[in-house]
Amino acid sequence: MNPIQAVRGMNDVLPDATPHWEFLEDAVRAVFRLYGYRNLRTPLIEPTPLFARAIGEVTDIVEKEMYTFTDLNGDSLTLRPEATAGVVRAAIQHNLLYNGPQRVWTAGPMFRHERPQKGRTRQFHQFDAEALGFPGPDVDAEQLIMLARLWCTLGLDGIQLQINSIGDASERQTYRNGLIAHFERHAGALDAEAARRLHQNPLRLLDSKNPAMVDVIHTAPSLLDSLGPDSRAHFEALQELLREAQVPYTVNARLVRGLDYYNRTVFEWVTDRLGAQGTICAGGRYDGLIAHLGGKPAPAIGFAMGVERIVLLLEQAGAPPGTGGAVEVYVVHQGERAGAVARRAAEALREAGLRTILHGGGGAFKAQMKRADASGARYAVIVGDDEAAAGEVGVKALRDAQAQVRTTIAEAIALIRKG
Repeated sequence: MNPIQAVRGMNDVLPDATPHWEFLEDAVRAVFRLYGYRNLRTPLIEPTPLFARAIGEVTDIVEKEMYTFTDLNGDSLTLRPEATAGVVRAAIQHNLLYNGPQRVWTAGPMFRHERPQKGRTRQFHQFDAEALGFPGPDVDAEQLIMLARLWCTLGLDGIQLQINSIGDASERQTYRNGLIAHFERHAGALDAEAARRLHQNPLRLLDSKNPAMVDVIHTAPSLLDSLGPDSRAHFEALQELLREAQVPYTVNARLVRGLDYYNRTVFEWVTDRLGAQGTICAGGRYDGLIAHLGGKPAPAIGFAMGVERIVLLLEQAGAPPGTGGAVEVYVVHQGERAGAVARRAAEALREAGLRTILHGGGGAFKAQMKRADASGARYAVIVGDDEAAAGEVGVKALRDAQAQVRTTIAEAIALIRKG
């Protein structure tokens, strides 16, 4: 019988790989906490209309990529393809903004039926942060400054910030009309997908990766020229705040993002070290989404970062993976009386905060010591019947030439901590 394999594009993360994940997760939580963001957790499955309304029906995500099914009650449900819609749904349902604006973050797996490739999987993981109820560019800048701090904490460089403003709805409508006219004048350069979307959502054409459309996209009018006074002032204030904080950025007038709910500020953090999958974090302002999903009107801004892509950068950079899974002590034992002492010693080591494996399955001391060495532990704690009778343990350094000693468990703990 053939063994069952994981679903294509939904990958296992094996123990040797998880230290980089844990290092990233710990750093993100710590940085978010510094800025007052609190954790919120939403379901993996939401009603399908939530994403159709929030993301936009004429998008690749809704049209092609969602994992949607009908449950036993006949309801259409979808595995979440992104986090913002669920966070906003939760904020409305539980009236989170009743006592004022909220800073929240969430994390976990998302699902999109895309072509699997390096840095892009069908089950992928994100950290997502949302500032709900904040209207000003100061919070836009705060999120970008927070992310700059995160890259520094992770020891990553070569990550560039691109920003743009896509204005408000009326400004985008004016720009939309001009964009349609531009592309109609160059209809021969449009591929089938672009021609289909031209009158539904022409801004999406600016995201096209078709090399044949590069020139016509490059000569398209700039959305920045359609901004009204308020949107322009918001964008200029954001830039001033970034300069004040010494966060480098470039204005990318073609940056529009792929979701319908954005307005005004949009941004991406990009790198040239991951090939085609160069965006590792992206987001923007979505002042109309809360009302669009049935809540009381309130402004908001948020972003999502791709865990898999950042882990690839950490691996490339040789960043310290952290020690969350590393073994410090391996306890070997042989003999009936020694087993009870070894179990107590292992618990004492753990009580002292030392990551400890207690050997299981029996075997000679020589075989157990091979296991201890292979575990990566810095020390072996050895218990035989002689040690057990004396109320002591042996301590052997596995990574240097220190002499083996026999001592009490309390002194063993002090020695291991010191070493």
